[in-house]
Amino acid sequence: MDSLAGRTAFITGGARGIGLAVARSLADRGVAVAVADLDGPALEQAEAELSAVTSARCYRLDVRDRQRYGEIADTVEAELGPVSIVVNNAGVLDSVTPSRMDHTMWDYVMGVNANGVYNGVQAFVPRMIRRRLGGHIVNTASAAGLFVDSHSFLYRSGFLYHASKFAVVGLSESLRVELAPHDVGVSVLCPGPVATDGVENARRLRPADAPAHSAKIAAILDQAQDIVRDQGVQPSVVGELVVDAILRDRPYILTAADNAAPIRARMEALLDAVPTE
Repeated sequence: MDSLAGRTAFITGGARGIGLAVARSLADRGVAVAVADLDGPALEQAEAELSAVTSARCYRLDVRDRQRYGEIADTVEAELGPVSIVVNNAGVLDSVTPSRMDHTMWDYVMGVNANGVYNGVQAFVPRMIRRRLGGHIVNTASAAGLFVDSHSFLYRSGFLYHASKFAVVGLSESLRVELAPHDVGVSVLCPGPVATDGVENARRLRPADAPAHSAKIAAILDQAQDIVRDQGVQPSVVGELVVDAILRDRPYILTAADNAAPIRARMEALLDAVPTE
């Protein structure tokens, strides 16, 4: 995209944290923004702030709800115009140890982190293709969708969380190839620690019928919020990285320099496994 001004963006998980930072960065460039989230009070604050800068609307949405997603997509385009930028950012940090695995947690984490991304793609991409005006999709995965680092507490997030984020990376990489002929770009955001309250939100929204956390997962969550607060980059930095990726059609958006070593180790392990003949 040469310019973002005059376009309309739809952002899930957009009332706080990374999503709100992306909305702010887009609004500053003349993009009309539609923000969806589960947090009603945060949505009201976000709409008031963003409306002072650009045309903005906020909607309460559980990204697992396909029917509601489609209804909101229609409403957004009626109120703000055709959506050509979609940021599928809603997600939860949660998992379960193998000894306690069950379908409730699998359905919940995959439902938000993987199906929620797909639901956003399904709601808007066919419209972009029909209009032939181009566009861009940003899907939020995680550095945990690129590698599992057994030496790092932060990147040993539980098999379920890793599975959901690896799924988003694969979806994004393959969609990028298939949507290129339609002038629709795709980027996958794989952040390391970001100074947000995502961990506490994940705990607050956890299903009541989910199995109790094991000591391992409880320890991860107990420490994760302190780590992201003390070591995380500011959400505003991530917002600017996302906008740059949209403008330059970058396939990957990473935020942490220390990701290089474990990514390289994984790639080398894969190359070592390739037959020589």
